[in-house]
Amino acid sequence: MTQLLIGFAIALAVGLTGIGGGSFTVPALLLFAGLSAGEAVGTAFVFAGIVRLVAAPFYLFHRQIHSRYFWLLLRGAVPGLLAGTLVLRYVTSGHGGNSTVVIILGAVLALSSAITFAPGVRNRQFAVKNSRWLPWLAFPIGVESGFSSAGAGALGTVLLLNYSEMTPGQVVGTDLLFGLVLAVIGGIFHWTVGSISLAVLFPLVLGGLPGVLLGCLLSRYIPAQRLRAVIAVVAICAGLQLVVSGVKARSQKAAASTSRSAPAAPGYRAASLVR
Repeated sequence: MTQLLIGFAIALAVGLTGIGGGSFTVPALLLFAGLSAGEAVGTAFVFAGIVRLVAAPFYLFHRQIHSRYFWLLLRGAVPGLLAGTLVLRYVTSGHGGNSTVVIILGAVLALSSAITFAPGVRNRQFAVKNSRWLPWLAFPIGVESGFSSAGAGALGTVLLLNYSEMTPGQVVGTDLLFGLVLAVIGGIFHWTVGSISLAVLFPLVLGGLPGVLLGCLLSRYIPAQRLRAVIAVVAICAGLQLVVSGVKARSQKAAASTSRSAPAAPGYRAASLVR
C-alpha cells in the first residue's frame, strides 16, 4: 500500500510540473523500500520512463514541445547519461547499498533541487543566439541523470526557463519529453544488468498511472511555478535525509567493526604474559 501511495504522489508531481521523478523516487526507494543504491536508481529510471510516457501525449497534443531545443539537449545529455551510469555501476559494484554511495546520491539530489531557488540571471535570448552551447550545457545534466536518475527535470527546467524564449508550458513539455528519452535509455541499461526490483516497480506503476493522468489534467488549472518550489523543498529534504541515513550507517558500521576487534587486545596481552 505504501508503494502505491508513493507512486501516486510522485506521478502526480510529474504530471503537474514535469519534475520529481528521480528526485523523489530514489530517496523513497532507499529509505522506505530498502533497495540498494543501484536497484533504487534502476527502478526509478523505469518508473520515470513509464510515467513520462503517459504524460508526454498531453503536451504533444497541445504542441508544447520545442523540437529543435529538444534534439540539441539530447545531443549532449545522452553521452553524459552513459558516463554517469557507468560511474554508478563502478562505485556500486560489489558494495550494494554502500553508505558512501547513499551519501553521494543524497547530496546530488539535494543540490540539484536547490538550484530551483538559485537567483535567476535570465537571458531569454541565449538559446536563440548560442544554440551550439546547449549540448555542452546538457552534458552534465545527463551525467547527473545517469548517476542518480534525477536532473533532467529540475536542471533541465532551470536551463530552459532562464536561457530560452519558451513559455512555461513549452518548458514543461520539452523537458518532460527530454526526461522521457533519458529515462528509457537509462532504464534499458539497468534492465540489461539486472539492477531493477520488479517487486517494487509494479506497485509503483499501479499507483503512478492514475497519479500522472490526474496531474496532466490539473496542469492547465494549477500554476506550475509554485508547485515546483514545493516539490523542490521536499526533494531537498529527502536528499538531506539520505545524507543523514548514510552517515549513520557509516558510523554504525565503524562502531561494529571496532567492537569486533576490541576483545582481541586482552587475549594478546595474556598470551604475552604467558611467554
